[in-house]
Amino acid sequence: MTGILAALAVTLATTGCQRETGPDPLKLTGKMFVFNYRLAYATYMVTLSKTEPVPDGSIVVARFENPAGGDALTLERKLFPKLEKVVLESPDVTCVKKDRPYAVTIEVKGPEGQSLQKLETTVTSDVDQDIMPAKALVEGPAYDKNPEVFRGGKAPEHFETAKCPV
Repeated sequence: MTGILAALAVTLATTGCQRETGPDPLKLTGKMFVFNYRLAYATYMVTLSKTEPVPDGSIVVARFENPAGGDALTLERKLFPKLEKVVLESPDVTCVKKDRPYAVTIEVKGPEGQSLQKLETTVTSDVDQDIMPAKALVEGPAYDKNPEVFRGGKAPEHFETAKCPV
């Protein structure tokens, strides 16, 4: 009987050593670069699934490595308790290079600013951004042809492609 009580005491003592904040609330489910050739921009897109509830007022802060150099691009979003999916899309990026991994850090913060989870990953493109047009091909809500690209309403013989200023 004392052996059973000793084993129970050890079990209770070790369960008290688990992470105080509980399991991670988000799980990474997808990551990629999105190239919108019609509007001539690229962004990071990261998707996450909620695996645990988060306190009301929690936020997620994502930091995306800037492919053009300089400071990381930061995105902050509120986490809504009833939404099971989280989609993070960065501000527009330039100078994305094929097969180069770019760092992304995602932190979940509670209502008082305490860190609940931190994820680090990389996103790699399978194409260079120079496949994109230099200017948006369309403009406005009706996707009208951009007159700077389609002069006289006609497509140019060759589309000018995006260049990295760096």
